[in-house]
Amino acid sequence: MFYWLMKNLIAGPLLRGIFRPWVVGLENVPADGAVILASNHLSFIDSIFLPIVVDRHVSFLAKSDYFTRRGLKGWATKAFMNATGQLPIDRSGGKASEASLNTGLAVLARGEILGIYPEGTRSPDGKLYRGRTGVARMILEAGVPVVPVAMIDTAEIMPIGRRIPRIGRIGIVIGEPLDFSRFEGMEGDRFILRSVTDEIMYALHGLGAQEYVDVYASTVKEKRAALAADPASPPPVAVPSQSAPSAPEARPAR
Repeated sequence: MFYWLMKNLIAGPLLRGIFRPWVVGLENVPADGAVILASNHLSFIDSIFLPIVVDRHVSFLAKSDYFTRRGLKGWATKAFMNATGQLPIDRSGGKASEASLNTGLAVLARGEILGIYPEGTRSPDGKLYRGRTGVARMILEAGVPVVPVAMIDTAEIMPIGRRIPRIGRIGIVIGEPLDFSRFEGMEGDRFILRSVTDEIMYALHGLGAQEYVDVYASTVKEKRAALAADPASPPPVAVPSQSAPSAPEARPAR
């Protein structure tokens, strides 16, 4: 109920009026049934505006830090995350990753929409980075369609480190559903997982036309943090970028 009130009567109408989001391809989101919205990730507000424009309830997996902060600010952050339908996950790996997978699968088992970011974290510079294969595993285990989504200009409105968004328009481009049913029962094959992930990133690149870099965004962030902590250390080795992820190869149906 709180989610519905915030989306339809309080925050939703206010944000629509201020930022006037434009949307292309909304008809590609199924009217019912479980589905995954796989989006690029440029800004904190991606998880706010995508659910606002989609008629159905959308749950996003968010890092657990947002739900455990102390004080009034921590309480407000937790309340906001709950109000926008976000679910806490632990991204530390191991058993925590398994629990995160199960959290997402539970949403899909209820026939709902799950929003995920294949890159695993926000882009540090507006580029599109290599996808994490955990997303593909969830897709294959759940056996649901995937709808690629490109968020446009959200980093201009609220870049990393900014607390209050600038006023401006954002865009959302929603692509046609991707069907990976040909890989049913193959979620344990790491090559299949990489292939599925790359196909999703290929679709995202086509929708948003971001420059693609074939490394993990988290790796870039770690290198930048290390350089900031020790300016005397040698700069990170430049990573060649690609205009797009490798196009998916044709594969025979099983």
